[in-house]
Amino acid sequence: MTAPHWLFGDQLGPHFLTPDGADGPGRGAPVVIIEARSVFRRRRFHRAKAHLVLSAMRHRAAELGERVTYVRAETYREGLRRAVGDAPVTVCHPTSYAALRLVRSLPRVRVLPARGFLVAHAEFAGWAEERGERRLRQEDFYRWVRQGHDLLMDGDHPAGGRFNHDHDNREPPPGGARELEVPAPYRPREDGIDAEVREDLDRWERDSGVRFVGRDGPRRFPATRREALSALRRFVAHRLTSFGPYEDAMLTADPVMSHSLLSSSLNLGLLHPAECVERAERAWREGAVPVNSAEGFVRQVAGWREYVWQLYWHFGEDYRRRNALGHTAELPDYFAELDADAVTAHCLATVLSQVRDTGWTHHIPRLMVLGSHALQRGWDPGAVTDWFHRCFVDGYDWVMVPNVVGMSQYADGGRMTTKPYTSGGAYIHRMSDLCDGCAYRPTERTGPRACPYAAGYWAFLHRHRRLLSGNARVRRAVQGLDRLGDLDEVLRQERRRAGEVP
Repeated sequence: MTAPHWLFGDQLGPHFLTPDGADGPGRGAPVVIIEARSVFRRRRFHRAKAHLVLSAMRHRAAELGERVTYVRAETYREGLRRAVGDAPVTVCHPTSYAALRLVRSLPRVRVLPARGFLVAHAEFAGWAEERGERRLRQEDFYRWVRQGHDLLMDGDHPAGGRFNHDHDNREPPPGGARELEVPAPYRPREDGIDAEVREDLDRWERDSGVRFVGRDGPRRFPATRREALSALRRFVAHRLTSFGPYEDAMLTADPVMSHSLLSSSLNLGLLHPAECVERAERAWREGAVPVNSAEGFVRQVAGWREYVWQLYWHFGEDYRRRNALGHTAELPDYFAELDADAVTAHCLATVLSQVRDTGWTHHIPRLMVLGSHALQRGWDPGAVTDWFHRCFVDGYDWVMVPNVVGMSQYADGGRMTTKPYTSGGAYIHRMSDLCDGCAYRPTERTGPRACPYAAGYWAFLHRHRRLLSGNARVRRAVQGLDRLGDLDEVLRQERRRAGEVP
């Protein structure tokens, strides 16, 4: 008799049920899905994220019909016991250390290889071993994936003559534009399942002590395979062309710009990365999109997403506790509560409001507005990682530990990236309209109009001067401290403003 197969809430696509000999669930296996309320008790998630995940799980159960046993329980252990008793079950390798410990601790649960990624753990381990003591650079990994999977390749050569088209993908927004003139992204329509989830969340908050942060408006992200495929098709057909040049740009009135909004669908397992990158490549080969736009999207999915997944497991569980810069400050209330209205700095207030209202911003606001501010203020990287995990609809442990500990907060001291990703206000001013109408000036370091990012950047470099002076990529910036005639004033000011809302 075929053993039931357990699907976690981020394993909802058809590829998690495809039989594959000993490495897959049995053909036609019964399915178990467990909705564990303890997940929402442990962390104060963004309400839109809770709604999306539960909606996706319940929609998947509705699709599977009588094949699925859907259990609503307090814990996974209780739910599994109610679903199958002591019968054996299979489950695909979970996406977090905590979930992996859980399934390995349960009797008669057989853990199958991970699915939903392009590169198997064993393949990555072999690549890493071949590199020996050399840094596991993302660019090298990306080229290896491109070649191994024949993505955007013309024989042995990269499409367009280069693996990396970043030079063409760093344009500021068009001058004077409030929005990019592109068709809107796909928007799903809510149904009765969405209404039921929202009623349950209201009841949990009212009666069960479960608390959320942020706002839960109409659902913006796909909760079904059909919706996710529609979003993918619309992105490639109507938005991918302008994605490349403006993927690093920001506009106050257009937080989505040409981004795909597919990260939550990928991370719920509704889409497989292969179908995303193959569709983008096909659009380029058909002449529908330029190579730099196709490459920019392929880099995000087949390069960065795969790289982050592999490093999460390769670096080990202790990696999340790295704190090479010794940052220990607590997250202030305005940040933890997504209180954008309390913030004066226009860029930070704008991005916080986007997170509050939607549970999403694209990668540059995350890195260069939210993450950069946390880094400059010296906030505890573990708390920053948890905040990103809870507050973003696409945030999962495997996603945020490398992205925040390694890249955003440089808490590993350079094991993942070659420099801290932070800047003064000039970068934000160049790449956005977020400085327009702000009470601060991106060029001023001191005084009542001193930009928190301009002043915070120099205070950060000074605080870690000894460590960073040996970093070739920021050495020149560190040396610039000696040319600042107002450095002492900047440092006094930033010590004074450390506990203030910017």
